[in-house]
Amino acid sequence: MSYVRICEEKVGHRHPCFIVAEIGINHNGDIEIAKELILVAKDAGVNAVKFQKRTPELCVPPEQRIVMRETPWGYISYMDYRKKVEFNLEHYREIKDFCKKQGIIWFASVWDEPSVDFMESFDVPCYKISSALLTNDSLLQYARTKGRPIILSTGMSTLEEIDHAVNILGEKDLILLHTCSVYPAHYEELNLRVIPMFRERYKMPIGYSGHETGLPSTVAAVALGACLVERHITLDRAMWGSDQAASLEPNGISRLVRDIRLVETSMGEQEKRVLPREIPIMQRLRRFHT
Repeated sequence: MSYVRICEEKVGHRHPCFIVAEIGINHNGDIEIAKELILVAKDAGVNAVKFQKRTPELCVPPEQRIVMRETPWGYISYMDYRKKVEFNLEHYREIKDFCKKQGIIWFASVWDEPSVDFMESFDVPCYKISSALLTNDSLLQYARTKGRPIILSTGMSTLEEIDHAVNILGEKDLILLHTCSVYPAHYEELNLRVIPMFRERYKMPIGYSGHETGLPSTVAAVALGACLVERHITLDRAMWGSDQAASLEPNGISRLVRDIRLVETSMGEQEKRVLPREIPIMQRLRRFHT
C-alpha cells in the first residue's frame, strides 16, 4: 500500500493517522476566531488545519445570489454573506505566518480554478477537493496540473463517478476520503465498511471525513484502515453558521486525537504471541497436566 507525503508526514497504511482539523468557514469571516481555532487544533495535537477557498462569483448559482437571509451582519443577500465569510490575501498571509509560528501544517479546499491559483501563491502542501466537486472534471484536471497531492472526498457519489474522478486525477499522490455529505450525519448513515472496500478497490491511501456529532465512529474509521481523518472544529457549536452543529468543540477534538492514538497503539501486528508480561501470570494461574 503506497503513501502520500504531506510536508514531512507520510500518509498511508501503517503510518500514523494524519488528523486534520477542518476550520472551513467556522471563523465566520473573523481572522481572530480563525487564530483561536488554529490554537485549539495545535493544543489538541492534530497534524493540520484546513480552510475553504471560493470565488463567490463562480461558486454561487445565479438563482441563489439574491436570496435574502438573516446573518450576523444583518438581513443580506446570500452573495453578500458568501463574501463576508471569504478571507482575502491579507487574511491568508496572517494565517500562513500564524501557522508557521505554531508549527502546524495548513491547506485549503479549493472550489474553483482561481482559488487554486490563489492558494498556489502560498505554496500549500496539498489541495482538498470536496465531494460537491468530485464530478467537476475541469477543476480536477486543473488542480492536478499543479503537481501537489490531492485529497478527494467522495460523499454523495457513485462508484462509477469515483472511478471516473480517479481516472482523471491518476493514482499518484491521491488520497480518497469516504464521506457522508449530511451535516450532521446520523450514525446509521455513515457506512464505515466502505473504508476497507475502498482500500481493496483503489490500492491507495483511504481516509474518512466525518460530519457526525460524536467521536466513536471516527475512531472506528481508523481501526478500519482510515489513514487520514478530518473533522470540523468550532469554538462553540451554538455559534452562527451552517457547519457549527456538525463540528467538534475544543474538548471534543482533543479527546478524538487522544482516542485515535490509543487505538493505533493497541492495533499491534498480525502475530499471536505470549507476551513477556503474561509469562509470570501464566505460570501462576495455569495448571499443567502430565
